[in-house]
Amino acid sequence: MDYVVEMVGIRKEFPGIVANDDITLQLKRGEIHALLGENGAGKSTLMSILFGMYQPDRGVIKVNGREVRISNPNVANRLGIGMVHQHFKLVEAFTVTENIILGSETRRVGMLDIRTAANRVEALSKQYGLNVDPHAKIEDISVGMQQRVEILKMLYRDAEVLIFDEPTAVLTPQEIEDLQGIMKNLVQEGKSIILITHKLKEIKAVADRCTVIRRGRTIGTVDVADTSRETMAEMMVGRSVSFKVDKQESRPGETVLEIRSLTVKNSKKVDALKAFSLELRAGEIVGIAGVDGNGQTELIEAITGLRQAESGSVILNGKDITGLSVRQRNESGIGHIPEDRQKRGLVLDYTLEENLILEIYKRPPYSKNGLLQRAAIRKHAEHIIQSFDVRSGEAGRSIVRSMSGGNQQKAIIGREVERDPDLLIAVQPTRGLDVGSIEYIHRRLVEQRDKGKAVLLVSLELDEVLNLSDRIAVINNGELVGVVNASETNEQELGLMMAGYHKEEGSA
Repeated sequence: MDYVVEMVGIRKEFPGIVANDDITLQLKRGEIHALLGENGAGKSTLMSILFGMYQPDRGVIKVNGREVRISNPNVANRLGIGMVHQHFKLVEAFTVTENIILGSETRRVGMLDIRTAANRVEALSKQYGLNVDPHAKIEDISVGMQQRVEILKMLYRDAEVLIFDEPTAVLTPQEIEDLQGIMKNLVQEGKSIILITHKLKEIKAVADRCTVIRRGRTIGTVDVADTSRETMAEMMVGRSVSFKVDKQESRPGETVLEIRSLTVKNSKKVDALKAFSLELRAGEIVGIAGVDGNGQTELIEAITGLRQAESGSVILNGKDITGLSVRQRNESGIGHIPEDRQKRGLVLDYTLEENLILEIYKRPPYSKNGLLQRAAIRKHAEHIIQSFDVRSGEAGRSIVRSMSGGNQQKAIIGREVERDPDLLIAVQPTRGLDVGSIEYIHRRLVEQRDKGKAVLLVSLELDEVLNLSDRIAVINNGELVGVVNASETNEQELGLMMAGYHKEEGSA
């Protein structure tokens, strides 16, 4: 059998945790092979071993049938293995070409030969249908384009095997479609791809075969065309998973949040949100649907106090909070699951325990006479870790940076829900999570609603908005296009509204 990469019996231990326990993965030449598993199942560790960032404790790696030892990423590159990381490794102030040649610069008479490099980048971009401008600065291009730069970086180094680590976590639906087209082009040109993901929809769309790992062990390898989404989900989490959100009809009560004619500027001093008004009542989930970058971020920042509004007001439980600080808003009853968990949700070099008291550390029983009370903090952390199934090597004492994205997310959700806010703002609450965690978080959000809380959901996943929300507010270019009942609409109608068709004009 013509395997371009074989990893056999791979084991890797970290203090307190076995990340990979006898895993086998075989990549055929010219295929897209999905590596599926829950957050923390050991997918990224396995690929970091293949890319030379970690050394396995046991096991064999073969490339083109020859046993190899990949001691660092340069060795991986020389063997034709490249990796697009989940968090891109690009220098913002450099151009596309400068980023691509970093570390493998072509020189002419001791000088950097940017022109030759740019020509090669342009040729590769055309060959694989990437449409990247070699002279653009990274800070001026979209996230989707930045990802294409990472792909070009590998192609420039003649990579034959391309590893994609959660490549769609930060992309819009349109960019995801484009990326899937690019992956198919790469395979047609003879490349082989390993796709780390937990999005079953995407595996169905592009992958040929899929290897499932659970808690560090190989569960099996299947042909994607012959395997249902449900079967793959069950292999991944070890039980059957429901893709439908189980919820009763909502019974809305008093108005909790009232946004009156809110106008907010973005960082470029342009109106990103224009005279936006919306009401949210106790006991309902209102979803905000829109293509990324249409004012959602500015709306949430204005409600939570992270950005000042130009005009208009934010009313919480009948009280105007427009002028209050972030802390005062938190204390008035707002919980916030932020869009960027690492930048806005956590202090990465603090322990999990410390992160779970960020908003309440000043209060008893967590502090007394200005001193933190460790026993109370630990008890609080243990309660959240148990209730929300937050997994980490050393329980509450783990440094948050070392935890998987999914467990970081569950920690934030646990922290915010435990504060029992009247208004829970959930922005991309399941971004980068596996089906088991998604099902769990959806249940917790519905539980908040059923307790009589108001939940404001912002998500780029249309099916998530449709599944979870009671009402959906559609935003386009900073303006409210309309509000529809989730049970009376569908993806097509929402898609038209997201493109700016008002319901009256767009009704067929």
